[in-house]
Amino acid sequence: MTAESKSPSQLVAELDPSAPRITELLQRALEEDLGAGDLTTEAVFPDGVEAVGTFLAKESLVVAGLPIARRVFELLDPGLRFQALAEEGALVNRGRLAEVLGDARPLLRGERLALNFLQRMSGIASLTRRFVMRLEGTHALIRDTRKTAPGLRLLEKYAVRIGGGANHRFGLYDGVLVKENHAQLAGSVGEAVKRAKARYKGERPVQAEVRDENELREALAAGADALLLDNMSVEQVDTAVQIVARRVPVEASGGIRLENVRAYAECGVDFISIGALTHSAPAADISFDLQPSRESQR
Repeated sequence: MTAESKSPSQLVAELDPSAPRITELLQRALEEDLGAGDLTTEAVFPDGVEAVGTFLAKESLVVAGLPIARRVFELLDPGLRFQALAEEGALVNRGRLAEVLGDARPLLRGERLALNFLQRMSGIASLTRRFVMRLEGTHALIRDTRKTAPGLRLLEKYAVRIGGGANHRFGLYDGVLVKENHAQLAGSVGEAVKRAKARYKGERPVQAEVRDENELREALAAGADALLLDNMSVEQVDTAVQIVARRVPVEASGGIRLENVRAYAECGVDFISIGALTHSAPAADISFDLQPSRESQR
């Protein structure tokens, strides 16, 4: 299978930074930042100035995005030497994550972009890990949502995986989820589910978002293959799980935080989806420090 033919889920699972979709994403990001050139660097540094850049974690975090940082510098100058000093997915307290050695000019041109990706992806992975750790001993899985930064979904969903979470659908094209607006326009959640079931005839599972017990029973009667309990209290979710009685997978979503996620998991849900993993994760505190290399000081 070629990189071009791989699905988003396969790209995320493998994270091949040289895959065309990811390379194109990084090239667009570089073009956005560089434009016609780095005016400051071109004025200050001539050819041949060697430097070493070090990524430093300044807080406890889950490392995510080192292959992307490496690819950023590779696109700027294949001659740069990138060395990872921490493992992708590792929990580190503080310290060096990677070093990059070579021409100071591409190091300066790429530092902000590489750092932006590493900070954002590590922040997402770190927040995901915190949620996952709260669920130890339950069978519930943490999942992400489509609430991602436009254009960055592949990388953000990869970071969720690195943090120990699972991916929900990647887009409207790879999963059927009847949501509130579908139900409203169709007349009811049951009617929307029936239409989706008739269209796909078992070829695709139909998940239905429900807001209360009445909608839950209606969706089940219409043949929903999975349920998403939207913005329900812990007590409502507990009741819903008992009604479903393991007939279909149940997912809880909305209003779930670190403080209450375990209570939802202990109701017996199969999945808990957290939009905040990608739309509200704080960037990890990582710096990129540049120093003259030994070669340039001789």
